[in-house]
Amino acid sequence: MPGNVGIETPCHEEHEGGAGIPATRLSVPSSGPSMSDHSPDLSRFDWTAFRPEWDFAPGVTYLNHGSFGPSPRAVRDARQRWTEELERNPMEFFVRRQEGLLDEAGVELGQFVGCRPENLAFVPNATVAMNIVAENTKLEPGDEVLLNDHEYGAVIRIWGSHCKRAAAKTILARLPLGEATAIDRVDAIFHRVTPRTKMIVISHVTSPTALILPVEEVCRRAKPLGIPVCIDGPHAIAMLPLQLDQLGCDFYCASLHKWLSAPFGSGFLYSKPKHKSGLKPAIISWGRSLSGRESRWVDEFHWPGTSDPAVYLAVPEAIRFLQSVGLDRFRDQCHTLAQYAGQQLTDHCGAIPLARDHEYGTMLTLELPQLKRVEQQPGTPHPLQLRLATEFGIEIPIVEWQDRLHIRVSCHLYNTPEQIDRLVEVLKRLLT
Repeated sequence: MPGNVGIETPCHEEHEGGAGIPATRLSVPSSGPSMSDHSPDLSRFDWTAFRPEWDFAPGVTYLNHGSFGPSPRAVRDARQRWTEELERNPMEFFVRRQEGLLDEAGVELGQFVGCRPENLAFVPNATVAMNIVAENTKLEPGDEVLLNDHEYGAVIRIWGSHCKRAAAKTILARLPLGEATAIDRVDAIFHRVTPRTKMIVISHVTSPTALILPVEEVCRRAKPLGIPVCIDGPHAIAMLPLQLDQLGCDFYCASLHKWLSAPFGSGFLYSKPKHKSGLKPAIISWGRSLSGRESRWVDEFHWPGTSDPAVYLAVPEAIRFLQSVGLDRFRDQCHTLAQYAGQQLTDHCGAIPLARDHEYGTMLTLELPQLKRVEQQPGTPHPLQLRLATEFGIEIPIVEWQDRLHIRVSCHLYNTPEQIDRLVEVLKRLLT
């Protein structure tokens, strides 16, 4: 998401070439899911153990890993080493070594996300991957692409643009909150399926609302209907255990700079084998091996022209870093801190969480009902977000979704309960 926020909010339920039918506003319960009755046990973790691995500017409290996740020192060092190696002999590196090195990095990434490496292609981020899927999806006039109202604004825009050119339409299913179950949300999606549905696009973890969505069940129901599923998965990588080859989706689009903390500009596109042949990239280049080996589908994506592949080659270092911490430890610690943030913001700031404990991972969104909307240029940060950053050094997004304002708290290994306490104290002052 744009780090200074302004999540693009879907304003139409059905889009026909960009002009849609105005939707009724989703009914959100005035009181969201209650937080746990018991305070999370913060004593189980050493909250400062890993903080030295990151180098934040003095005075910065960074609670927005979900937008732009900085890398730990080991990953930054690995990226720099690869760049220096490239600079020593670019001809040797690009022509004779790069393909093999990317293959090796792909093997480690494939093991981490649970798929055969030949089903992965490195791309800069999930946005690029999603554009590739959209451009390779053939649509006829009247066809439909089904999304939902929790989706990332850029994803809705990508498919809206593609549908407009084909005289097709995007359909936005409305996903219930409150006491709704995961199956209720799946039912809401498939209630909007029609014979013209040609693709279901769904986030694994939503950007504005931080909900973990039941993508496995969506894939299971879509399969007998012959509807391909494309999952937008930037937030799920490392936050959740993944087995992509078993998930059942046709495409999976991901950025790796979020919870995995790989370098900015690293991501991947996963494709089922049946879709790989003829898959065209967003940027056309040579489309073949530079070293003369037999061509493969990833050649279209791994050589978009001259660029530094260090961001991809450092991905294994990011994987190894989290594995050295312990993935269970990472997830448990960060979820516990998100729980604590939710409880403190609920108790002291009147915030309303959008998800129950089992519905979110290392990131939580809460409505701030007392915060007023401000008429301003779309995409402009809310004044509260700017004040938190410029006056108090707290980087955290204020998210507008369903015409209401929310705060989204991201928790990573460098965050501490004291930072949450500081956020709460500042908000209490600014919201009164």
